[in-house]
Amino acid sequence: MNFVKTMVLLAALTAVFMGAGYLIGGTGGMIVAFVFAVITNAMAYWNSDKMVLKMYAAEPVTPNSMPDLYALVARLAKAADLPMPKVYIVRSDQPNAFATGRNPENAAVVVTTGILRLLNKEELAGVLAHELAHVKNRDILTMTIAATVAGAISMLAQFGLWFGHGRNRNGGFLGVLLAALLAPFAAMLIQMMISRTREYSADRLGAEISKNPLGLASALRKISIGAAQVDMPAAERNPASASMFIVNPLSGARMDNLFSTHPNVENRIAALEAMAKTGHYTRPTRAQERRTPVPRTGRGRKGPWT
Repeated sequence: MNFVKTMVLLAALTAVFMGAGYLIGGTGGMIVAFVFAVITNAMAYWNSDKMVLKMYAAEPVTPNSMPDLYALVARLAKAADLPMPKVYIVRSDQPNAFATGRNPENAAVVVTTGILRLLNKEELAGVLAHELAHVKNRDILTMTIAATVAGAISMLAQFGLWFGHGRNRNGGFLGVLLAALLAPFAAMLIQMMISRTREYSADRLGAEISKNPLGLASALRKISIGAAQVDMPAAERNPASASMFIVNPLSGARMDNLFSTHPNVENRIAALEAMAKTGHYTRPTRAQERRTPVPRTGRGRKGPWT
């Protein structure tokens, strides 16, 4: 099913690509955009994980460089019945994490140095289990491709704004401006249709893998507060990749509404806390998702990971 969704996503992003190309350069621009889209889609399928890791200057973790972190990932991967993924760190003070790769056999789990300083072992296990849940659910290919191709659409639109040759036809400069403004927005909407519900599913499965819903709930609370206080420049430069992270890394974009790639953190925490009490995970209703409660504060002991 996720393969079908991935193909639908690629087709939708290609359509946005072609629409932006038409607005910028007419029929010729649409043809060029289609060729560019095909090449981008192929590169995204095979190399999107490498592109994202390079985008964030991720550094590989080995059993010798960070034995505790590596052993924790190995234990959780075994519990999830998954192959051992590659492990990376990103040197950023913002606490966050994501997973990437085209399948479980070629997956990578990435954490920031900020999250290693902030979380204790139980909380970090919950975060890593959440990312492994994305791997097990085969979400990572779709999210990584969405980030890569949507980023390319944004670049195409910006290129058209400054260098487009269609300014004298197809709406002139207005067409170029619309392409520059609407193409990234449309690409982000496509990502939202796929990524928003997946965080709930990954929370549930991650809690089952770690056997500790409260550990993940506590981690989400700390990460949401930390991410709101500390910017991540690499994410700000590449906003199309925001949906990959466990918590939205972008400044000023943490509302649980149509324009967010993530459900509200408090709703996720409430679902996990209820799971710890009842043993069952229930996704919040639409009415609950429309609420935007103020995140609660609180700090736990820091984890000795760095």
